[in-house]
Amino acid sequence: MQPGSAYYFAQQHCLILRRQARASGMTDDEINALLRRGEWVAVRRGVYTTRAHWESLEPYVARPQLEVWAALLTKQTPQIASHDSAAYLQGLDILEASPRLVHITRHGALGGRTRHGVKHHKAPMEPGQIVFVDGQPVLDIPRTVADIAREHGLRHGIVAAGSALRADVTRRELRAAIAPMRSWPNVTLVRRAVEWADGRCESPGEDLTLLMLKQLGIGDVEPQFGLQENGRLAWLDFRIRRHFVEFDGHLKFRPVREGGLATQAPDEVLWKEKQRQDWVCGFKTGMSRLTWVDVQPDAWAQTQARLLREILATDALFGTSIDDLAPYRVRHPRRRPRR
Repeated sequence: MQPGSAYYFAQQHCLILRRQARASGMTDDEINALLRRGEWVAVRRGVYTTRAHWESLEPYVARPQLEVWAALLTKQTPQIASHDSAAYLQGLDILEASPRLVHITRHGALGGRTRHGVKHHKAPMEPGQIVFVDGQPVLDIPRTVADIAREHGLRHGIVAAGSALRADVTRRELRAAIAPMRSWPNVTLVRRAVEWADGRCESPGEDLTLLMLKQLGIGDVEPQFGLQENGRLAWLDFRIRRHFVEFDGHLKFRPVREGGLATQAPDEVLWKEKQRQDWVCGFKTGMSRLTWVDVQPDAWAQTQARLLREILATDALFGTSIDDLAPYRVRHPRRRPRR
């Protein structure tokens, strides 16, 4: 590898264009040999990174983020990243779309086209909605939330809106981004996503659980309900009357050394979780548990039916009032780490 190519990797998120590699003194044969041996990886046609860098990247956020940078690198003029691409560059938690496209937007009447894995949008925008990430123009988070909800629907929209609220974007700012979209396609989905999202949810899995419970329409849903007694404290993801719903993400059971939250062996984590559930249900409450499998589109209706059955069973067993829980209820909001 020519020393000149190292400059491009250092300046371009560890990416290099084929024409830049040539300009640094490499031949096509040398470039192709690096690709054959697996020392370089093609992120998209004509844009490469090193195998070591690619394999070091987390697959759900970091690799899609690099794919956005790779697509933008091929453009001859600056492009405004938008939709999913703007979310990836700004660190917003979103659901992965299928197919996974790079999105760019330019000012104009509503419209768009897709070519070579890049979706080009035309839409009005305000100058104040453009921010910069490493010198790249990007539509800001409130506009990005609106664009994602319009593009992909309510599931994607509530996750993006919940992530924005967790990042300290206000609901007022989200509403302001929607205001000019009065007659835009799917704007009603955007409004619902923004109004239903709750910053107390701590993950995309909880955002989807909240959506599922809201759609059931069986009463108020309270995120992050705390119970304490004799020094013991438990925070429950959601409360509907005397019934709790917990979303169990895989990070709860993955060791810290592997990027998870578990500081003990999985069987110990499971045992403590059982003890916690037994203690909570000792207050004459019910509990449902969901995982990622349960909130997938093909399982959505079945999971909703199960939740409704279990919530109504708790109502029948223990009633609906929580007045007796008042001495044990935690009144202060749960503190979460700042992003």
